[in-house]
Amino acid sequence: MPQLQAKSLEMRTPQATKTAVLVIGGAEDKVHGREILRTFFGRAGASKAYITIIPSASREPAIIGGRYIRIFEEMGAQKVEILDIREREQCESSQIKASLEACSGVFLTGGDQLRLCGVLADTPAMEIIRQRVRAGQLTLAGTSAGAAVMGHHMIAGGGSGESPNRSLVDMATGLGFIPEVIVDQHFHNRNRMGRLISAIAAHPDRLGIGIDEDTCAVFERDGWLQVMGKGSVTIVDPTEATHTNEPHVGANEPLTVHNLRLHILSYGDRFHLYQRTVLPAVHRISS
Repeated sequence: MPQLQAKSLEMRTPQATKTAVLVIGGAEDKVHGREILRTFFGRAGASKAYITIIPSASREPAIIGGRYIRIFEEMGAQKVEILDIREREQCESSQIKASLEACSGVFLTGGDQLRLCGVLADTPAMEIIRQRVRAGQLTLAGTSAGAAVMGHHMIAGGGSGESPNRSLVDMATGLGFIPEVIVDQHFHNRNRMGRLISAIAAHPDRLGIGIDEDTCAVFERDGWLQVMGKGSVTIVDPTEATHTNEPHVGANEPLTVHNLRLHILSYGDRFHLYQRTVLPAVHRISS
């Protein structure tokens, strides 16, 4: 019976599309197996990959960009380059636009998500990335701050470890690659459940995605996300929420949210962004 169950599940498991958006919770393994980075490298074309690293979120873009250059060159990418964009005007440069039109993968590093959005949002460079991701011509990855910017609504900062309240989270506008979600990173590592619930209470039309360190949610173009890495991805789904006091209480008062749905996903588990359904990893079902 378990074997039959596993087989039917395997038949329902969608085939991965070639390009994807990889949303990484930060502190991904850069030394040992490098599984998450190898997956990005493979999706971006493997030995034919032309990878562009955008370290605009970082205070030390050359140092952090250089580290990723070495990693992807060691893996065997055909071409790796840094686009060291520090001012919005640079996003109109013909050289930068040409790189973004030609590359097969874009990697957004960690740092400060407000800095990253301040440089990239509503620029010609950003529009090229967005159009090519939509068309399935580009694999996109973002880690830490680069993950936080993926939704239309973005967690720009805030506290941790407290019960949900409005003062716990600062919101801003993200880059909108996956507009349906609000992403929080370093999630269980920094005790950010209260922060994500606070964000979702304010934006109940979105889906909360909390991603642990060295963990990645791989968003496929068919609507499925799949978990990889050593931690978990937490889904906070307010679709069936019946009540919240969020509009009516002071900033420091505890929030009420009734009938939230919560999923904790680990390696191999899948979740459909639009159907809101979960598909467990085959190997765990079969055991």
